[in-house]
Amino acid sequence: MGRRRVLALLAGAVALWPPIALGQSVGRLRNIGVLMGLAETDPEVLRRVAIFRQALQDLGWTEGHNIRIHYRSAIEADGLRALGNELLALQPDVIVAANSIVASTLLRETRTIPIVFVTASDPIGDGFVANLAQPNRNATGFTGNLASFCGKWLELLQEIAPGTTHFTALFNPNSAPAGGTYFLPSLQTAAASMSLGLDVALLREPTDIESVLAARAPVGGIIVLPDQFTCAHRESIVEAAARYRVPAIYPFRSFADAGGLISYGIDVPDLYRRVPSYVHRILNGARPADLPVLSPAKIELVINRRAAGMLGLTVPRIMLARADEVIE
Repeated sequence: MGRRRVLALLAGAVALWPPIALGQSVGRLRNIGVLMGLAETDPEVLRRVAIFRQALQDLGWTEGHNIRIHYRSAIEADGLRALGNELLALQPDVIVAANSIVASTLLRETRTIPIVFVTASDPIGDGFVANLAQPNRNATGFTGNLASFCGKWLELLQEIAPGTTHFTALFNPNSAPAGGTYFLPSLQTAAASMSLGLDVALLREPTDIESVLAARAPVGGIIVLPDQFTCAHRESIVEAAARYRVPAIYPFRSFADAGGLISYGIDVPDLYRRVPSYVHRILNGARPADLPVLSPAKIELVINRRAAGMLGLTVPRIMLARADEVIE
């Protein structure tokens, strides 16, 4: 499906909206850009757009009435750069950047147009903001810092796959800024403190997924680190892990929805509900420089019981009780 067709679907998804709320006046249409780092046909794109659009509507911003939203989505760096320049050429009032790579792409081109990032692992280290409380630049948003979760990923995978003492971290070293390279030191420290073995397998190309998973079967577990590559290719990773019967833990629920064994991490759709609050404030005159970078409000544990059964694993009752959702 081509980009124009997908964008048409996004635009066509708008129903008849109720009158605008919260006293927003009718005037010129305010322009909002949204740039995502997923394939245009990825179901997560439509899901997140729907959540984002509804949250804006709840704040009184209705497409075609007082705002116009321009959506773009791509995986590769060249595509993101081209689409980012398309959005910047429209001189939008604000741009929503899905992740660190998207935010970095946009910030290389503008230091004036307001940018709200949905999730950024290291916004200070990557130069997006001066500090979390007072960004002092044209970008702000939400930090998806999961480095402190590294020990939890090890614990959960051991709990659902007892006896696993050796793990492999999967990520793409080219997914910068942040990406797996940001989380790896914390994961290595956690593994050492728990006397667990840990090695690294790099996924530079989609073809690496098959060979890497095949080489790890049938011993040990897999920890998939969050980066643009692993998220964009989550279905291939999940399918290979199932085929080679390798227990794996993933950073986001979308992996468990795709058939992955277990996920633990921030609730990304919830961030798309929260980002519109900053878009709303910026459209009403607030400066990103004055809006603090916020932490995620929801952390979720999702267990795919069907995937566990296919691996011959029995999920402990206490673990099922702790899960935010169990996929049967």
